[in-house]
Amino acid sequence: MTAQQPRSTDAILDRLTALHPKLIDLGLDRTERLLGALGHPATKLPPVIHVAGTNGKGSTIAFMRAIAEAAGLSVHTYTSPHLVRFTERIVLNGVAVSEDALLAVLEECETANAGRPITFFEITTAAAFLAYSRNPADLLLLETGLGGRFDSTNVIEAPAVTVITPVSVDHTQFLGETIAEIAFEKAGILKPGAPCVVGPQSSEALEVIERRAQEIDVSLIVAGTDWTASTAPRGMLYVDKDGDIDLPNPPLPSAHQLLNAGAAIAALRCWRSELFSADRLATGISGAVWPGRLQRLTHGPLALLLPPGWELWLDGGHNPAAGQALANTLTRQDAGQTALICAMQLNKDLAGFLAPLAKVVDRVIAIDLPGTTPGHSADDVAATARALGVNSAVAQSLDAALCEAASAPTGRVLICGSLYLAGEALARNSG
Repeated sequence: MTAQQPRSTDAILDRLTALHPKLIDLGLDRTERLLGALGHPATKLPPVIHVAGTNGKGSTIAFMRAIAEAAGLSVHTYTSPHLVRFTERIVLNGVAVSEDALLAVLEECETANAGRPITFFEITTAAAFLAYSRNPADLLLLETGLGGRFDSTNVIEAPAVTVITPVSVDHTQFLGETIAEIAFEKAGILKPGAPCVVGPQSSEALEVIERRAQEIDVSLIVAGTDWTASTAPRGMLYVDKDGDIDLPNPPLPSAHQLLNAGAAIAALRCWRSELFSADRLATGISGAVWPGRLQRLTHGPLALLLPPGWELWLDGGHNPAAGQALANTLTRQDAGQTALICAMQLNKDLAGFLAPLAKVVDRVIAIDLPGTTPGHSADDVAATARALGVNSAVAQSLDAALCEAASAPTGRVLICGSLYLAGEALARNSG
């Protein structure tokens, strides 16, 4: 960094973005080079639980963090993308990294990198590892950014446990067109000596994961075979080889969150079962928080734009599997009319996301994706909804869409389709 360059996290993040012409260029060589120049901080981390998958990674990490903290453990987490501030990605002992601490490790990485090509995610992952290596903790919960095999988090050579959440179609331009190809990339996080907890999978995905596990002699703990999580009369029931545990329902109001909670429990018990009594599991499950994932907004400027009798919900899901999960949840909740406010990245399957939702919503109000990320135009979103048989309209902004959404005495509005939109909504609603 030269003396003329501004010292702020926003300024340095902008500079790091410019170091590589591609936002995504999967591979480990650049990350390994930089980590070597930094003294190999990835070898000085707490025990790691490494999580890959298409949907549910962040929720599973949120459950693991809450349970581990309920057991008295200190926990680091690494997740992406962020919703409002970059500091959300790097959590040190339960607290988002401070701006000053983030700036220090980013500048150190920038200096060590010496202007060589490296992607934004690679260099910021190196910065995260540097921060984690200097702050002792009992556990690091590490989320892959994209895929697994060539994701920069996969420089971790000896995780304690790995987790593969449900695999579905997403990021096909990087991971492959088929479930089998995508599952192969996710299974790249498997490491000899580290058991892998596997969430619910299609037979096609499970076959690929099992084949990779057999090749490198990894034991699998598979949903539906080695553990289950299901609805019970007073909450949820978790079952594994050690018996049955009655637990409260997760606060995240989707049926698939039972399975994410189950995967979290399975992974922690696989790591150190003696730490996680039924009471600690119950406290953690009931206290888990994961913003932007079917989150109800009850206060704030956006919530106030809706009339009494209307609920405001937010979800960042953006692929066909997420659309189906949302549709399943909406079907189970009787709340009068349902309006979607939707925006989506251009590289996402818009029709695939909206198709299951079209069967359960009354109206779609389309807006352009906030920020500079390329998105489907609001006109395209509205036209796609109409083609699926849903009444649709276009609004010029999120606020305008909310003002237009309520067209009956009671109902709910779901802002959905993009984590970028979810972040914009949370930022607006905090004002």
